[in-house]
This record gives sequence, structure tokens and C-alpha cells, in this order.
Amino acid sequence: MGFYTSVVFNKQLEIPKYARMVPVAEIASNDYNLNIPRYIDSQEEEDIQDIAAHLLGGIPQRDVAALRDYWQVYPTLRQELFEPANRPEYQMLKVSSGDVKACIFNHPEFISYAKDIEAVFEGWKNQHLGLLKGIQQGDKPKEIIYQLAENLLQGFTGKSLIDKYDVYQHLMTYWVESMKDDVYILVEDGWKAELKEVLNKNGKVTDFECELIPKELIINRYFQAEKANIETLETQKDDIVRQQEELQEEYGGGSASLTTSEEGLLEEVTSDSGKVTKNNINSRLKVIKNDANFKDELQVLTAYLNLIEQEAEVSKKIKDATDKLNNDVLKKYPQLTEDEIKTLIVDDKWLPL
Repeated sequence: MGFYTSVVFNKQLEIPKYARMVPVAEIASNDYNLNIPRYIDSQEEEDIQDIAAHLLGGIPQRDVAALRDYWQVYPTLRQELFEPANRPEYQMLKVSSGDVKACIFNHPEFISYAKDIEAVFEGWKNQHLGLLKGIQQGDKPKEIIYQLAENLLQGFTGKSLIDKYDVYQHLMTYWVESMKDDVYILVEDGWKAELKEVLNKNGKVTDFECELIPKELIINRYFQAEKANIETLETQKDDIVRQQEELQEEYGGGSASLTTSEEGLLEEVTSDSGKVTKNNINSRLKVIKNDANFKDELQVLTAYLNLIEQEAEVSKKIKDATDKLNNDVLKKYPQLTEDEIKTLIVDDKWLPL
């Protein structure tokens, strides 16, 4: 039974097209047949096509009116978007179709509503910081998630356009997929950042991992500059690789856009697998470096060789920076205080949801 179904059943909720309380007399009138479609019509309303609108343009008034729940929250937005068409019962967009999204997102009523919903969610998070950071060995995880879920339902009760049980379902899914295991570790072992070695098939340590606090959390909080440096280097490498690909595309042979003299200038150094290697280029350069007839090829090969050397240099920088960052992160784990661990787990890992 899914979480949504479970809460509907346990709370005996009546939800249109999904669940309702059925009296025994009604079941008896159906010869005690419990086939659900006899009691609940779950079919979606038919999408009625308006041929006149397709042929003559315009938006049927009934389609606009069907969004009444939204117009109750955004009363003036409707006037911003629509105006009467040149015939009764139809309306036209006042903005271009490409500007509809921007018009909605920038409208004061939409912004105000979004802030209101965000405030509810932020209030719920702040309300439970103490609960989450106060988890102790011996606590009951089911009681923790029950309190979180019930208060979330209460917070979103009465909020237009949002089904509080959809929000509840999101939380419960997040609990199962991302949070539950962490809480069970905490109530069993306490707030510890225990590392586990990662071994290769030969039994050599190749890396480490921490189930509670993944390396990325440590990096994002304590080593942002180092991370940004590696990302910059990776961008540089991607640009160098792109330049290599462009040279191969232009001079690799078989391109209809090339002149006869240009075609295939990289063909001699391209392996059967389609890769241009440093060894192949160096070997070819020894053959043609003193021959003026191969001036164009020499120029292209030299440019490509320069890119290969640049890529190798940047790759080494990336490896060195990554190794240093991993070592720095490894040293950071045993230095973490309990308060720092709580911040990493609760603020950085759980609450962003």
C-alpha cells in the first residue's frame, strides 16, 4: 500500500474520484460486489474539442472558466492574459503564446502566492530543526517521521491550488529514498562520521566513503574554492577536446567542404579506430618536416599536437587537484565536531529536499 493510499485509508478521507465511505446498505444493493468502479468513478473528464475554435481561432469561454481555482488565487491575472474575442463565448490571448509563462511568473499575485507557500515550507523546516538535530541513540524513527508528516499536513491545510496530501506523499517518498537509512544509523550509532574503505579486486584501498556524509557535502561546505578550480580546469579541457574534434572534422578526410589540397591532412595520423595520437603525429612530422610540399599538413599536425599536449597538461592538473582535494576531505572527516556533522546532515543533506 502506497503512502498516499495508506493515509487516506487510516484517516478515512473522502477524495473525489479516489476514495469515499460506502454504507453497507449500498454494498448490499450491489449484491455485496466490491468491485471498486461500482462505487467510485475514477474516469477523467473528457477533453471536449471545439471545432469552431480550431477553425476560426479563439479560446472557448468554458475552458477559461474551468480554471476558476486559479482565478480565485490570481484574480487580476485573468484580465492580464485574456480579452473578449470578436464573437460571443470566446476569448483571445492578450499576450503572445511565447510570453504567457513570463507573464504568469512575473505577475504580482503569482509572486505573492509563491512567497506564501515558500513561507509555509520554511516555517515547517525551521519548526523541526530542533527535532532533527536532537535525534539521539534509542529514538524511534517512525515517531520522528510521523511528527514531521503530520505537521506538514497541518501547515498546508487550507492552501489553495496545493493538495496537502501530494506534499505529504513527496515527504514520505523522500523519507524512504534518502532520509530513513540516515535516521536509523543515527538512532543506532549516534552522530559519527565513520569512514569505510573502498577496495579494488586486489584488496588495495582505492577510495573511501561515508554513508552519512558523502564527500560532496564536505566539499560543498568546506572546499568550494578547490571545487571551483577543478571545474574551471575541466571546462578548459572540454574546450581543448572540442578544438581537436573541430580539426578532425575539418581535416580528417571525406568532407565535401574541403578543397583537394586540404582534404585528409589528418588522415595519415588517424588510427583505424578514428583516433589521432601523439605518436602518429610525431612519426609523420619526422617524414614531412623538411618538405615544403607538405606545408599545410605540417601546420595542421603541429596545431593538433599542441592541443594534445595542452590536454595532457590540463588533465594532469585536474588529477593533481582532485587527489589533493580527496586527501583534504579525508583529513577533514575526523576533525568534524558533532555540531558540524548535524549541520552537514540536517541543513545540507536533508532539508534542501
